[in-house]
Amino acid sequence: MTIRRLHGRLWAGSILIAGFLLTARPASAQFIDEFSGPAIHKDWTFFTGDGRATIEFRQGDGYGSLLVDATKDRANIWWALIKRNIAPYIDVKRLSEPGHELRLEARVRLGEAPRRVHVQANTQKTTNFDEFLMEFDIPDTGWHTISWTTRGFRSEPGDAVNIQFAITDWGLGQYRADLDYFKADVVDAGHAGPDLGEQTPNHPPVPDPGIFHERVPVSHDSMIDLRFPDVNLNGWHSVDGDSKIPVLTVNGAQFIILRWDLGAYAGQRVSRAGLLELTTHTLHVAVTEPEEFGQVRVTEVLGGDPQWDQRSVTLESLLCGKPMDEVLNPQMIIDERVAGQRGGRTLVTISRPVLQRLVDGKTLGLAIRPLGPIDATFYASEHERGARAARLLFNTEK
Repeated sequence: MTIRRLHGRLWAGSILIAGFLLTARPASAQFIDEFSGPAIHKDWTFFTGDGRATIEFRQGDGYGSLLVDATKDRANIWWALIKRNIAPYIDVKRLSEPGHELRLEARVRLGEAPRRVHVQANTQKTTNFDEFLMEFDIPDTGWHTISWTTRGFRSEPGDAVNIQFAITDWGLGQYRADLDYFKADVVDAGHAGPDLGEQTPNHPPVPDPGIFHERVPVSHDSMIDLRFPDVNLNGWHSVDGDSKIPVLTVNGAQFIILRWDLGAYAGQRVSRAGLLELTTHTLHVAVTEPEEFGQVRVTEVLGGDPQWDQRSVTLESLLCGKPMDEVLNPQMIIDERVAGQRGGRTLVTISRPVLQRLVDGKTLGLAIRPLGPIDATFYASEHERGARAARLLFNTEK
């Protein structure tokens, strides 16, 4: 995903005698908001962009809540954020010195999962709003502590130092993210200690395919059609002279669904982000705004029929009576441009936590959806005995 320009507490446990619970309170921080008062502090600002979503930010019961309504949105490329200038609370002079960084920490709880959130830092001089931004994969709806230490962040005395927390592209419904606290410290980068949570850098560089040892071809690949929910499309093909070439197409009405047999990796830990490899047959796109349009969105299959068969699957059979957004995660793993030439490879970075959920059987497969006007066709597994079929490339810890 391309993020558009988006304009604390250390735990100390107190161990009680047998039978009592472990409790925790935030240690001191240069800046911390525990959202414990009757109303949100006046210095917080909150707003949305790149769509029709709206946001409320309020607090109660000891935490702050972002409430987003995206029901009037259409493209699902919206963002919603909270923002506060913390310069009056931190040692900006120390932050300006080499070897010092800003460390952000929050305890978060989401109403939908899995989803990603992100934290960000910037100043009034910032022009690259992606540079000091880190996304986190939140796997469930419990409380999670996340933290991130910047690299190369600089500000001078007199600058605004803004911290942000945001959610993006969660879907076309109503969503909630809670913050138990949000804190920031200026730290010695060499002694800051490890960050907390599962970091998933925003649209990272595509890794070299040659570094991956595991190359697993898709077990079942098919399509579902929003217009014909009871029709199986396993025979979808392109005609080339007298030949029929099995293909898979994604467009405004059709999604591609992919499933792998990863039983051989049960119990193993995926070591890093991997790749989804697709091979182009044909591509049609329109040059249009916004800039995100003309890509494909790769998303997780979270529910529905876990053992669908490409020879019989339909939209109705895949969903098993559940809403679409419960089966196909509306927040993408990543958006990607498709290789335009026939036979070209599209390499899509799949984050480590998503690959882990695939290996663990918590995520049942991947779906490819359109982002804006696009008609992209890839070779199916039936073509040339799967020589150009979709593959997952990844490594596990030995």
